[in-house]
Amino acid sequence: MSGLLAKLSPAKRVAGNNDLPLFYVNQTSMEPQRSPRDTPRVTATLAELLMNVEDARNDQITTRRALEMVSPLTSSASSFNSWTSAPASSISSSPFVLSFNDLTYSVKIRKKFEPLACCGKSSNDSAVNTKILLNNISGEAHEGEMMAVLGASGSGKSTLIDALANRIAKDSLRGSITLNGEVLESSLQKVISAYVMQDDLLFPMLTVEETLMFSAEFRLPRSLSKKKKKARVQALIDQLGLRSAAKTVIGDEGHRGVSGGERRRVSIGIDIIHDPIILFLDEPTSGLDSTSAYMVIKVLQRIAQSGSIVIMSIHQPSYRIMGLLDRLIFLSRGNTVYSGSPTHLPQFFSEFEHPIPENENKTEFALDLIRELENSAGGTKTLVEFHKQWRAKQASSYDNNNRNPNVSLKEAITASISRGKLVSGATNSSSNLTSSFQTFANPFWIEVIVIGKRSILNSRRQPELLGMRLGAVMVTGIILATMFTKLDNSPKGVQERLGFFAFAMSTTFYTCAEAIPVFLQERYIFMRETAYNAYRRSSYVLSQSIISIPSLIFLAASFAATTFWAVGLAGGASGFLFFFLTILASFWAGSSFVTFLSGVVSNVMLGFTVVVAILAYFLLFSGFFISRDRIPLYWIWFHYLSLVKYPYEGVLQNEFEDPTKCFVRGIQIFDNSPLGQVPNAVKLSLLKSMSGVLGINVTAETCVTTGIDILKQQGITDISKWNCLWITVAWGFFFRVLFYFTLLIGSKNKRR
Repeated sequence: MSGLLAKLSPAKRVAGNNDLPLFYVNQTSMEPQRSPRDTPRVTATLAELLMNVEDARNDQITTRRALEMVSPLTSSASSFNSWTSAPASSISSSPFVLSFNDLTYSVKIRKKFEPLACCGKSSNDSAVNTKILLNNISGEAHEGEMMAVLGASGSGKSTLIDALANRIAKDSLRGSITLNGEVLESSLQKVISAYVMQDDLLFPMLTVEETLMFSAEFRLPRSLSKKKKKARVQALIDQLGLRSAAKTVIGDEGHRGVSGGERRRVSIGIDIIHDPIILFLDEPTSGLDSTSAYMVIKVLQRIAQSGSIVIMSIHQPSYRIMGLLDRLIFLSRGNTVYSGSPTHLPQFFSEFEHPIPENENKTEFALDLIRELENSAGGTKTLVEFHKQWRAKQASSYDNNNRNPNVSLKEAITASISRGKLVSGATNSSSNLTSSFQTFANPFWIEVIVIGKRSILNSRRQPELLGMRLGAVMVTGIILATMFTKLDNSPKGVQERLGFFAFAMSTTFYTCAEAIPVFLQERYIFMRETAYNAYRRSSYVLSQSIISIPSLIFLAASFAATTFWAVGLAGGASGFLFFFLTILASFWAGSSFVTFLSGVVSNVMLGFTVVVAILAYFLLFSGFFISRDRIPLYWIWFHYLSLVKYPYEGVLQNEFEDPTKCFVRGIQIFDNSPLGQVPNAVKLSLLKSMSGVLGINVTAETCVTTGIDILKQQGITDISKWNCLWITVAWGFFFRVLFYFTLLIGSKNKRR
């Protein structure tokens, strides 16, 4: 037995060692339990142990047989230990310390309008108030520890987390944030840190395993093989206690999925897949029951013990959760009222002459006392001042015991990378710390492929979305085909053709309006993923554009096939091809326009209102209701901006471009006048009289108006039909570019 264990890899020898980890996972309940042995150990990073994952897979059978010979308890502990244990010296050799000093952040609040004219006062001073959200907040967080920010609602917990996570504009935030004594640059922080939002922003139709796998493909470098990425995801699923839910979809209001606690752990998992050095979390236990909240914090403790700094805001932790926290910061209306270890809370409040009763929950007592002071006349000013004095009194002993690192930031990060942490494609050779990290883990084209795969998978699991759009297009096409069946070549047929083309072209744009919710539903997922460089914004725009084309082709072909021959349009096969391409270009331009608007507006109902209104204006100025020659000069610019103008003029030219085709013959010139009701004999007599006056022989069969004449009457003479098609396509690309810039400017995800 000993000889067999001696042949195992170092990671496996840890698993088979008698030194069990501090916590092990019960495979049936996934509830962290106390190890039979109380010797504290620090867990290793996932990346450190994945360095030998190939050998581990090859020796899997041998390892299992060896571990089966050990007791079941040792086997269960070893299974978890093989992924999460490492010598403590590997962590403590180069510790990280995140320090923040005198952080101050305020916002200007504008009052509601108040008439001041009668008072003779200027509104500049009284209309704006300044509210301080953070007031000289200082502290530090250490590697291997969890820091929790506590306080009542509105105390500034989330604001402090945002400030530390670089989610507040530098111009608005005062103070300093350093890592190992060096200023933490924004570009570097995006690489070495992660931020978990309070809301669980996940794709509902992906399974837990798929969600984590897509995150791995985004955040892990291309140099890491597919097999290692999968192994990393499987290890993370075990670490998060999600094995039983790995094949379950996330779910939403309309689809049953994982529980709230599991959903929260998935949200944490997608942001720690690359093993960040710093992890920020905003209210990770919000909305969870006590057991689920405890399991989430237990997972965060294991993450911290793997060599990370974990900083979170938490509303009111339970007694069990308090036992897991290492440092606390209590805030009250932006001021620090306590900072330090949870074990010092009784001493602090005892010296403040408000001792904590023996059987009282320390945090509940502290929060209740703070709330009482806030509602008192003097507020928490006395507590804030007492905390400053208390901290100053303990400053000497605190400095003596403080674990300030003796290594530079570059050396500490290099040591972490050498242990396998921070899997982001970093190189250790560069002398410039920031330039030694790749801004994005993968090249542009890899990002496009992964985003496309995820979108296609989502669409496949929601076929009703495409089905509803196809149904709308087909119903519209069938109604038009039956309303305008086999139009003849008469003056009435001309008017009916004009109406058909105007309605058909505008309908293609209106049916694109249902794409508004698509990006609005993904907006905050996109902002979370791009905030820390999971992928480029340009990759997202290009991928979404490419994957939309097949569905647009299918919709355009369905509509064109339903209407072209049923209505009796001209041109044969070539005419049908151009009609199909024009419909496709209209769908492309319309979907691009709607996508751009979804990046501008943030509300679905507002988006629909704006789209419907603007498309109505486009139709008004398209040239159908009033020809180009009759549009006033001060509105002619809108005529050329109309998206409906170009496909409408293109299909009209496709229909009426044949100069030999006649649409109005001699006797038909009276059809659209009061003389249309008189007998044909009278019409022939009138034609004979007109011939004598004009000097031209006009008979009942003489062609009076050709298709070219109709185009001239409609003012369609300046742009050819193919140019109309290309302009429509160009509009689509133009709005995609605008969509990119809206994402670039409007998704910074930072407070001002």
